Amino acid sequence: MGGLQRNAADASCRPAVDLARRLAPLVKGEVAAVTVATSPLRLPDLAFQDAQGAAKKLSDWRGRTVLLNLWATWCVPCREEMPALDALQAKIGNPNFEVVTVNIDTRDPAKPQAWLKDVGIKGLAYYADPKGKVFTDLKLIGRAFGMPTTLLVDTQGCEIANLAGPAEWASDDAVNLVTAAQSRP
Repeated sequence: MGGLQRNAADASCRPAVDLARRLAPLVKGEVAAVTVATSPLRLPDLAFQDAQGAAKKLSDWRGRTVLLNLWATWCVPCREEMPALDALQAKIGNPNFEVVTVNIDTRDPAKPQAWLKDVGIKGLAYYADPKGKVFTDLKLIGRAFGMPTTLLVDTQGCEIANLAGPAEWASDDAVNLVTAAQSRP
């Protein structure tokens, strides 16, 4: 019974499901594979670190809408979508919205930062989880199946939508979806 409680829906996340329902018509074209939330889900307070090694948690972004993306240098689709994530942040990043990409490479910690620099990623802050626990934590709640994994998170840390696999995040379809997700009811 204890395990069931851990996975129980969080009623305080009901507004995220209502928002997801309103966003459903925008899930098309380049973001057609996005799955909008149909039941309330508060995401775990995922822990990772910034480029200087300081501890960060998903709750550090409370009050902001977040597009959370897990990626790795060994993941070809992850590398292919990174410029689009960077472009999305440049286009619509603001005090109320941020693209948060968390690298889960477990070996050479300098490799992901060097790769980002080599391909010209400039608008995304660097975050990493060299133990890969963020992926495991999301897998435990059925939100990580492969790489890349992306979640659209509301201001309270509740899931609005998720995507297993890459998307063209700089496309008009993605911009329209993510912009609409920032609207307050």
